[in-house]
Amino acid sequence: MKPLFKTFALCSAFAAACLLSAEEKSFELPESAAGYPGEGEIRQSDWFKEMWKSQRTKFDSLKTRDHGAVVFLGDSITQGWGNALWAAFPEMKVANRGISGDTTRGLIIRIQEDVLDLAPTAIVLLIGTNDLGIGIPPEAIARNMQILLDSIKRSTPNIPVILCEVFPSSIEKKRPVEKINTLNSLYMQLAKGDPQIIYMDTYDLFANESGDAKPSEFPDLLHPNEIGYAKWAAALRPIFATHGFMETQDAFALEDGYKPLFDGKSLDGWCYLPSPESDIVSSARWKEKGPQGAAAWPIVKERANFDGLSQTPDGRYLAKHGKLTVSTPSEIRKIQRIWTQEEFDQDFILKLEFRATPQADSGIFIRGPQLQCRDYHLAGPWKDLKNYKPQEWNEIVITVKENTAHCTCNGEVLIDAFELPDSGPIGLEGDRGQVEYRNIRIKTQP
Repeated sequence: MKPLFKTFALCSAFAAACLLSAEEKSFELPESAAGYPGEGEIRQSDWFKEMWKSQRTKFDSLKTRDHGAVVFLGDSITQGWGNALWAAFPEMKVANRGISGDTTRGLIIRIQEDVLDLAPTAIVLLIGTNDLGIGIPPEAIARNMQILLDSIKRSTPNIPVILCEVFPSSIEKKRPVEKINTLNSLYMQLAKGDPQIIYMDTYDLFANESGDAKPSEFPDLLHPNEIGYAKWAAALRPIFATHGFMETQDAFALEDGYKPLFDGKSLDGWCYLPSPESDIVSSARWKEKGPQGAAAWPIVKERANFDGLSQTPDGRYLAKHGKLTVSTPSEIRKIQRIWTQEEFDQDFILKLEFRATPQADSGIFIRGPQLQCRDYHLAGPWKDLKNYKPQEWNEIVITVKENTAHCTCNGEVLIDAFELPDSGPIGLEGDRGQVEYRNIRIKTQP
């Protein structure tokens, strides 16, 4: 697999093109891809030539305005967001650098001038569907993506790069499910192990049961409508909030009789506990699946308290702006648990709110046993909840009486009588994707 992702050096012609003075700049589409890094020909239809020139000329005129923005980079799906992009993220400075019909090869050619010269604070990257549509193999597209990511990392090594999966489409559009899945799998391997790249599941977010686009969200089976863009925006907001681009005001509510388990700004009262033997056995079983199928599962040998810290030393759990965030792991899947230092042997009511990115998987541990806390509609196990709000805040209420717990999400019953031991701490798990918690409070009862 490694040769596929070998880093490509930028050729001298490409470097020279990026150093042209303002007077010498030309935004004409190159007649050939020869001399530029990457694979696959550049589209040469008249409409694309005109689109490329007009869009890039406009981008150049907006450089001063868009300096320091969160840049959305891609093709017609990105360009098509239009002015609604600013409306979707009113708290942020955003810039749209999508060009209809563009491919990974096109992005390689223009990324320096159109994106990196802006000194972006983050990049949202969605590209590859047009490559598939013109017959470029997924492996070649992934090699182009590696060049793009390497360019970004060299120029801006500390900003988050949100790599979105290629959206579903249709075989009618020359974008069959199998090729999209292959390409997304290759993209995931590029992101794996790289903390700068946040891999986002935007395929399952939109796919129907057959893996194709839904006409209700993609009327032409290629481009999202207003509903589709709203879902994409909702999926991105939790990531933006975690990186401080929005939702920077603390929010914490506390009813009479309740005490907070989380103060919204520190990990006081939380800890890592030594891994039980069952976790050690499960971790070994995961590793037997091999590097592609196994989740990372760190084994904790000694208790570690986090009083006075705003995040765990490994960065997985972050306390900020009223939220306890379980960040997206660079390993794609990483099973970790954080626990309250206090144990609870009385009856109690535990309340909290959570928000999950698409397909995110987490859990709430009640004296030890786990209640699944996920992006329920995609990740299950309760896919038919009527009140669950994908990528928005949802309330979990757990009422413990003796050795059973009654658990609800937004008032709907998840488990009526969940069996529990006599005593134990409260825990939160991280596995896949990002999950945030807030307003974590408990009311104990004799």
